Amino acid sequence: MLRVALGVRDLAGVRFAISPLWEVVASVRALRRPEFFPAHQLWRDQVAPRLAGVDWRLLADLVPEPTVVIPGFVCPAPPAALPALETELAALVATPPAVVRAGVAELPGARSPRLAALHADPTAGLARLASVIGDYAAVAIAPYWPRMRSLLEREIMVAAGRMATDGLRGLLDGIDRYVSWDDGTLRVDHLTRAGAVDLGGRGLVLVPSVFAGARVWSNLTERPTQPLLRYPAGAVGTLWERSAAPPSAALARVLGRSRAVLLHELAVPASTTELAGRCGLSAGTISHHLTALRDAGLVGTHRAGRYLLYARTGPSQALIDAAGSPGPRGP
Repeated sequence: MLRVALGVRDLAGVRFAISPLWEVVASVRALRRPEFFPAHQLWRDQVAPRLAGVDWRLLADLVPEPTVVIPGFVCPAPPAALPALETELAALVATPPAVVRAGVAELPGARSPRLAALHADPTAGLARLASVIGDYAAVAIAPYWPRMRSLLEREIMVAAGRMATDGLRGLLDGIDRYVSWDDGTLRVDHLTRAGAVDLGGRGLVLVPSVFAGARVWSNLTERPTQPLLRYPAGAVGTLWERSAAPPSAALARVLGRSRAVLLHELAVPASTTELAGRCGLSAGTISHHLTALRDAGLVGTHRAGRYLLYARTGPSQALIDAAGSPGPRGP
């Protein structure tokens, strides 16, 4: 058990954040050990074939199996509430060489040639790692990010509501089953760490995660980094599934039925051929509608090897969420 003393300055510095970089890194575990991540099986089935043309071995080397430790420099505390992946990668590339070497040295087992090169020349190695992460994320995370972000933002809203009604005590005591709050001390049932920690006024960043798995992750014993606690978000089992409900009739009246159906189907990223099979329309008709939706900013494209995938964007996800919400009732 890790016992974390939170002083007044720490409590004043509690904040939430979402980290695209952490989701990239943590998702590697779901690919390599699917038996421990059953909620992500549909995602893995879609992503694994598309990653065949991506060399992501350096990233995999930094997330060893069995995963006991992930070097802190690979996924530091997010610098803002919702940073872009590019912002986090810029911070990654700027990691001091000594920190990189120390992180690589912590990894268990024999050092691969890729890790040896990173250890020998951290500056060049970090640039290579950022490129690898970008290529991997374009296939495995970017097409799904609008839905992931919506789920994580809802998780933060729920937690913020709990804090509004029950205070910080209620928030920290109810954030995860492996975390509890009692008499000024945060207790974290950690897999690999135990003892007493004083954050020393550095605050605490709470990071809900899609790919955290069943346990919490933290850097609470590391100094002088920004303390953070990553915990699994709720309802991730529904994230990759298409809704069985038909598309919103209100949205169909605005966009037309075919385009509303396409947005409904794009809850999970898909190619033109896949969409044609699902919707019973010709590939040409699907392409015509997708072009219109893309021009309006409601659909984005992501290259995954030989696949061109279409996915909802943030604005289209917000539109669907709004159209799916029940309107005000009359008397």
